[in-house]
Amino acid sequence: MAWTDVLGQERVKQALRRAIESGRVAHAFLFHGPDGSGKRAMALAFARALQCERGGPEACGRCLACTKVSRMLHPDVHVLLPYPSDADEGEVARRLQRLEEQPYAAVDFMRRPSLEDASRTSNKQAFYSVARLNEEVRRAMSFKPLEGRYKIAILTDADVLRVEAANAFLKLLEEPSPQTVFILTTSRPDRLLPTIVSRCQRLRFDPLPAGLIEAALVEREGVEPATAATLARMADGSYTRALDLLENEDLLADRELVLDYFRYAYARNVTKQAELIERIGKLGRERVKGVLVLMLSWMRDLLLYRTMGDEALLVNVDQRATIEQFCRNVPEADLAAMVEAVEEAIELVGRNVHVGLVLTVLAQALHRAMRGRAGAGLYVPLAAPSEAALPVG
Repeated sequence: MAWTDVLGQERVKQALRRAIESGRVAHAFLFHGPDGSGKRAMALAFARALQCERGGPEACGRCLACTKVSRMLHPDVHVLLPYPSDADEGEVARRLQRLEEQPYAAVDFMRRPSLEDASRTSNKQAFYSVARLNEEVRRAMSFKPLEGRYKIAILTDADVLRVEAANAFLKLLEEPSPQTVFILTTSRPDRLLPTIVSRCQRLRFDPLPAGLIEAALVEREGVEPATAATLARMADGSYTRALDLLENEDLLADRELVLDYFRYAYARNVTKQAELIERIGKLGRERVKGVLVLMLSWMRDLLLYRTMGDEALLVNVDQRATIEQFCRNVPEADLAAMVEAVEEAIELVGRNVHVGLVLTVLAQALHRAMRGRAGAGLYVPLAAPSEAALPVG
């Protein structure tokens, strides 16, 4: 992984280059920012530059050290992922291999319990334990470098350090061995011990511009420009999410479900609406939430187009004609009320409320909002039932 392989984040790249060039490399760095913004990719690029035999801020990419870091075989560079207590060593190795192949891939156990099935969910917690920290970090970082100039430990998702592990890690930061560099990555720096954060040089990563993601999808993944433009806007600043969407074979079908759902809700076509709700309900709770999130992206486009017209940067760029038609034919629609209704539906589905019931009441709420007659929320307590409400005690 070279600097040029990291998308954007020029401010961070320059800061790290200057640190290497000046010889003032901090013993600990905290890379924080949104998921998919390139924190792991930058950590690997930084590690390669630090270990390159040529020296200087630019890795040559050809020496033995560069090759070993790129293949995650360098004995002085340790990359760690948090994982559940019953995780199989082979599975952890497969995820690290995937990370080597694509540093932007979703490989962590929390967001991707299964590498093969992106829709699978799990209640298992991934974390760093004290025992693992002592074995894989303290012990590994206590010796002098075997081959490289530094001993480097990259802890991804460092915010899941358990309290005891965090305190043990704090001692490592307080008394670092010579020639050691710790790189912590997280999207939730507020969950780290303040004493850990204070001992790190913090570097903030920004969401990636849609144009940058679009270009990367075309150039690196061979995606058609029209599809890349849509995925880039749906990715919301995350190249990892863009790659996930690219692998999602159900995405286009789910977008069609969204459009049909809106059409039937507006026309109050009860028969077709009931059939569609039954189809969506059979997709599984996680995919249903994904369909609802797609609804929100469509509504965002409606709000943008209503405000900015042809200048609007739409997420669903391939549905511009449909969006224009909606805004023209349904000018009285209360878009804010529609957004609130879908957000409430996502919350209810997450609380294990019956999916079919949520989608039925949501359709009623959207029908009223599209006609400018926004009502109450999707549910009210049983003590105060209403025509529009989903009774949840």
